[in-house]
Amino acid sequence: MSRISVLGLGAMGAALAATLIRKGHSVTVWNRTPSRAEPLAGAGARIATNPAEAVAASDLTILCVVDYAAAGAVLAEAQEALRGRDLVNLTNGTPREAKKLAAWAEEKGAAYLDGGIMAIPPMIGETGALILYSGSDAVFERHKPSLDALAESRHLGGDAGLAALYDLALLSGMYGLFSGFLHAGALVASSGRRVGDFLPLLQPWLQAMSGTLPDLAGKIDSGKHSDTVVSNLAMQATALENIARASTEQGVAPDFIEPMLRLAALRIADGHGNDDISGVIETIRRKK
Repeated sequence: MSRISVLGLGAMGAALAATLIRKGHSVTVWNRTPSRAEPLAGAGARIATNPAEAVAASDLTILCVVDYAAAGAVLAEAQEALRGRDLVNLTNGTPREAKKLAAWAEEKGAAYLDGGIMAIPPMIGETGALILYSGSDAVFERHKPSLDALAESRHLGGDAGLAALYDLALLSGMYGLFSGFLHAGALVASSGRRVGDFLPLLQPWLQAMSGTLPDLAGKIDSGKHSDTVVSNLAMQATALENIARASTEQGVAPDFIEPMLRLAALRIADGHGNDDISGVIETIRRKK
């Protein structure tokens, strides 16, 4: 079993450390608030007094803190111990932040792997948890058995920013689903009906519509938004307008639907009303 240090013992960091201990690894932990380490010490973890001591104790260090500012501050305290070490950063942030930290870590002599956790703390170590990684191929291959103890591990490539990008893209899809659900629920509730009673209609509908995603993805990748269009954008914009008007009539804020309506209107104004809704991505994209 590997020697692994975990820096940061919030809900997720503690779950990572506890899982590694449970699966037989030799674990050293550090947290700026020492009391958070005590339950893990009782489970068999060694407590380091500072980040440098924790990094020096192990072959692999996993960092999981609140944001990249905190990550930078922790690693600054450990920089003298980083040379020749493997570092996995599971802090949520942006691709630019990940690349910047990767470059800094490499300057200090560490091999760097960035990660995005697609799970909540109780899922760590269980079926269904996924962690995306990007950065050093060597670090990923060297420690894959240990990383697999935490979740299904998927390496996206050598660009350190890819895990953060895919993490946020997946969350974007999730929050888009939640926003649609909340708006639909508000419309139903405005009639005095129960949202729970509406779910047997909504869930199969969403599942059916998710079947159109491969076709839309193909049009996005090819740029051919006018191929095999079943419901063109102009027709769908009418539905969006009606949703917005009905929302106002029902006393429901149209804030979730209006951005989609605005983007569709811009695409139609550019002469693409007969295209599929996939073409709206061309309005979303910013020219570099």
